[in-house]
Amino acid sequence: MKFKIAILGAGNVAWHLAPALEEAGHQITEVYARDIQRARLITERVYSAEPKDDLDFTNSQAQIFIIAVKDDAIPEVADSVILPEESILVHTSGSMPLDILDYSSAGYTGIFYPLQSFTKGQKMDLSEVPFLLESDDQEVMVRLKKLAKSLSNNVFTVRSKDRKAVHIAAVFASNFSNHMIRIAEEIMRRQGLDFEMIKPLIIETISKSLDIGAKKAQTGPAIREDFEVMEDHYRFLNYNEQVAEIYRLISQDIIDS
Repeated sequence: MKFKIAILGAGNVAWHLAPALEEAGHQITEVYARDIQRARLITERVYSAEPKDDLDFTNSQAQIFIIAVKDDAIPEVADSVILPEESILVHTSGSMPLDILDYSSAGYTGIFYPLQSFTKGQKMDLSEVPFLLESDDQEVMVRLKKLAKSLSNNVFTVRSKDRKAVHIAAVFASNFSNHMIRIAEEIMRRQGLDFEMIKPLIIETISKSLDIGAKKAQTGPAIREDFEVMEDHYRFLNYNEQVAEIYRLISQDIIDS
């Protein structure tokens, strides 16, 4: 089953999703953004989509409308968009519940959440990206599953309360891990050292954690309860009290766990 799809948003998710959907055989009919130039950046990546800077989709041929904007903008877009009868409106957020779409003009609503970190310009294979789906309507779920399975081998039905837990876990696993790497880069740069020397350690740590489990893979002074080394590290980090406190809190959590 192939669908006609409109995308409401022109950020990182839309940048990846629009061409992937087209490559899977679906038609992108329109892309909306407040700044029409941003919408054009997405439509230029597909065959014949129309860029729009208004939310009146009364005459759209799309069957599924995908909101792909920042979480805090979803309610405004959902409440403002004017949709054809019997249309399906979904959002791509990991943290926002299904019922945030209740007051939209859509005939049906759902969730179409790709569990991945998206960056414009970065190539990505969506075939391994998990898609988490939700709807209160069984027929809508059938359609969303067909849409997701045309993109990915990993499709799951997850309710809003459980999706929130997945999203929080993803923040720890992805966003926080990335921030720790940024701090490591900063420490190395401050000492005039080449960050390249610890890249193999990062790669091995992540690989081992996924292979044998994070708890078994944990190493370092905190798991050994080497308090003298930890105190020395803490003093070294006093040039940045916030980073020093992060070091102390995480070290203590490793000990406690």
